[in-house]
Amino acid sequence: MKEGTVLLIGRPNVGKSTFVNNLIGQKIAITSPKPQTTRFPIKGRYEDERGRIIFIDTPGIMGKVQDSMSQKINKRTFDSINNSVDAVVYMIDHTRRRDFEEAKVLGTVRKIDKPKFLLVNKVDIPEPTYLPQYTYLEDEFPNVYAISALENKHIKPFLDALFAVLPEKTVADTTAENETNYPLLNLDSSTFIGELIREKIFLKMGKEIPYTTAVLVDDITERNDTLTFIKARILTTNDRYKKMIIGEGGRKIKEMGSMARKEIELAIHKKVYLELTVETDPHWQETYYK
Repeated sequence: MKEGTVLLIGRPNVGKSTFVNNLIGQKIAITSPKPQTTRFPIKGRYEDERGRIIFIDTPGIMGKVQDSMSQKINKRTFDSINNSVDAVVYMIDHTRRRDFEEAKVLGTVRKIDKPKFLLVNKVDIPEPTYLPQYTYLEDEFPNVYAISALENKHIKPFLDALFAVLPEKTVADTTAENETNYPLLNLDSSTFIGELIREKIFLKMGKEIPYTTAVLVDDITERNDTLTFIKARILTTNDRYKKMIIGEGGRKIKEMGSMARKEIELAIHKKVYLELTVETDPHWQETYYK
């Protein structure tokens, strides 16, 4: 049986989380059109008759990092890179121009002495394309594959090549972590539910507000065999943002709460009562993202 850990790296919004979710066939990482949606590395397991692959979905590496949150996100990405991996997958988005941020990611990839794969994502979007700006990478990467993470297309040849470079493992080598039936390996229930709620903030609020917010799940209680009670708080840095998140007559928070509740119910196969509130905490980045 083949088994290995594979680092997935790229700049923000190239489609890393979408790729992992669709490959595994179950949502383990939140997604949105906004950059910096993922705030910490997510470990998920793909498994078939050939073996197991532990994918580490990293936050996108940002070029210019000024605020403390972005600095912490970049640090967590680099910490993941320094962990032991068996292969590296570098994902690019051909619909975006090469820039300083892309050069920073590529420079990081070049420093990793492991088998490398280049995934050209979003081939389902023909225009715009800046593919000629990336063709030089074909001389540097022996394994290049054009895929659609969104439509889960053209993935098989890539997986075949990836399994070929992974080490053989015996049953005795299999870790207890990998024995869980759930593909998400490194987040507890509270963190995962908090991430689902935070995704709705990214999807429903404007450009600035999602980056001023965090979600804390304070309580998960099984009320009976069919109902789970969840109490969660949205933290934001300013009372002005708090009012916007709540919305007129509570409309906005009710909308986001309803979206999150339905998705949680699908994930746990039970009815959910979600109590969602908003608090102002100007220092949540320092307190909860150390």
